[in-house]
Amino acid sequence: MKKLFATVLLLAPSLLFGQSALEGTWRTNMDQSKLSPKPYTFAVVGGVYECSTCAPQIKVKADGTDQPVTGQSYDTLSVRVNDSKTIVLTAKKDGKTVFEQTRTVSAEGTTLALKSTSYAKDNDKSVKTTVSFMRTAKGPAGANDTSGSWQIGKVVESDTGLTATYKWTGDELNMTQPTGENFTAKLDGQDYPYNGSYTVDTVSLKRIDDHTIEETNKRNGKVISVSQITVSPDGNTLTEVSTNKLTNRTSTYVSEKQTFEAEK
Repeated sequence: MKKLFATVLLLAPSLLFGQSALEGTWRTNMDQSKLSPKPYTFAVVGGVYECSTCAPQIKVKADGTDQPVTGQSYDTLSVRVNDSKTIVLTAKKDGKTVFEQTRTVSAEGTTLALKSTSYAKDNDKSVKTTVSFMRTAKGPAGANDTSGSWQIGKVVESDTGLTATYKWTGDELNMTQPTGENFTAKLDGQDYPYNGSYTVDTVSLKRIDDHTIEETNKRNGKVISVSQITVSPDGNTLTEVSTNKLTNRTSTYVSEKQTFEAEK
């Protein structure tokens, strides 16, 4: 169900499990989820922004202008240095803003606050995210204070990015999100269109056992992430263990089924 740090939660239509257990609206609980502890490393030094943990790595001028990048879900990135403790990033795809992000380091330099707004591909919805990071390594000499290696801490995200609704039509699963992301797919391991996302463009699903399926997301034919998704015995919780194949980060997301009143 997550996009900055994850993928959509899914479930197999097993007769033992029951399709009705999946149908409805689900919301990711970020307090119960565990994101990959692998640090993020980037630096702004000598007028250049470089992200060594991005996949592929990014190296562009930090002059506030749109710089071309390849291999990402966006095709340009601008990096503006506000001051010694704050930088602002704006990513675009075909001239349309994908996200706007502000990174600010604390006065003592040990924590980093990231505030981001991600925009939907096909509608006017947006997802606002606030993330706190803890420093694990300093940046190079003479670099902006935001530079270094950072381990992710608490994540707070708006409901537009946390909720998804599922419905079965025969042997096909339909998923929709408030941002307009959606797909309809069978659990046959074949690729199906994933609409409304900058990150992925196809999804494939296959059944592992009575309670677990595997989901594979691709962009331009390249695998972006693979997830193992398991439903709890009571049908109220979905647990997704998702591995980003580009960055080799594995995170676990916990999603709770919403009541009828909450869905309204």
